[in-house]
Amino acid sequence: MLRPVGLHQVLTRTVHTITVPDPAGGAAVWAVETRTTEDHEARLYRDGQRTGTAEMPATFTVPGGRIEVDAGFYGVTRVHLVTPDGRERRLAPAPGTLEYRRAVLTRDHPRVSRGIAVTAVVILLVNLVLAVPEGLELLTSAPQVAERFGTFTSPVDLPGWLGWTLTASGVVAAVERAVTWRHNRVVDAETIWTAL
Repeated sequence: MLRPVGLHQVLTRTVHTITVPDPAGGAAVWAVETRTTEDHEARLYRDGQRTGTAEMPATFTVPGGRIEVDAGFYGVTRVHLVTPDGRERRLAPAPGTLEYRRAVLTRDHPRVSRGIAVTAVVILLVNLVLAVPEGLELLTSAPQVAERFGTFTSPVDLPGWLGWTLTASGVVAAVERAVTWRHNRVVDAETIWTAL
């Protein structure tokens, strides 16, 4: 039985739903649940009853097409109904989920929503700029690389508290981008390593 998403689960559980007509003339509500605290799998529900489980990336056959699901380190990256003619419809976040709460904020307070989105991009870009010299220093500290190319010392020396603050804010910014389905190869490059 599919239970509603509780406030204590908003960072660990997602549910997305879609209503699909069935061949008998009625309609069924299909839901996909993922949990970040468990195995990398998706669960499919029809009208609240579980009908299947699959490892991600997952594909579930439903009347009228298939539901494709995938997730990364920061959340769901794909949850779409794909019809036989190739059209796609993204499933809607269920009430109670972080994605749903973020969508409500966007609807009710568009200026605040835009401000949060811009802040997330700025944080990720700052982290990216600061990560490049530190990454080069780490790379050139390997003996094989140092012998061939020499070593590099980063000109950026952040105090420990600032480094941790930037890391934590980067994680929050990445989650913000994930729940609003925004992605850019440059902006989100700093978070790619966590998905490997």
